[in-house]
Amino acid sequence: MAIQLIINREWGLATNENPNQGSFIVDELTDLVEEAVLKEFEAISSRGGVLGAMETGYQRGKIQEESLYYEHKKHDGSYPIIGVNTFLNPKGEAQQEIELARSTEDEKQGQLTRLAEFHGRNAGESAKWLAKLQQAVIDNGNVFAVLVDAVRYCSLGQITTALYDVGGQYRRSM
Repeated sequence: MAIQLIINREWGLATNENPNQGSFIVDELTDLVEEAVLKEFEAISSRGGVLGAMETGYQRGKIQEESLYYEHKKHDGSYPIIGVNTFLNPKGEAQQEIELARSTEDEKQGQLTRLAEFHGRNAGESAKWLAKLQQAVIDNGNVFAVLVDAVRYCSLGQITTALYDVGGQYRRSM
């Protein structure tokens, strides 16, 4: 039943006079999407291409604008989403509060102790595998193959630091 509701209300194909008429409706929808994509390409080109649009923040602004538009339509009910803003549970909220599982202080300290033991046990091997991993990145080699072996001797923090040392850390420009 929910799938039928989604097809009828969300997909929109059933709003056509005869959704079974074949390729006409599919061609029409394809043409509309193609027209919108070409319009967006022209907007990006008019801003100096992808790099020019990125420098002005066009893509980020467009994504935020479209997201805001979608959220407004969802909240005012003009964009029906089955189970979110239409056909809601009459007995109340569909989603109850979920209690998060938090670790106790003993569990935290136990994990830190195991990590320290892991570092101590693999102190000799970890440096070798981290160097191999960094060299694989520098040589543009198969990093995954080295990574599979390196995780036996190195912690996630060690691997992450080694990869940051070689490639740097991505920082989003705001």
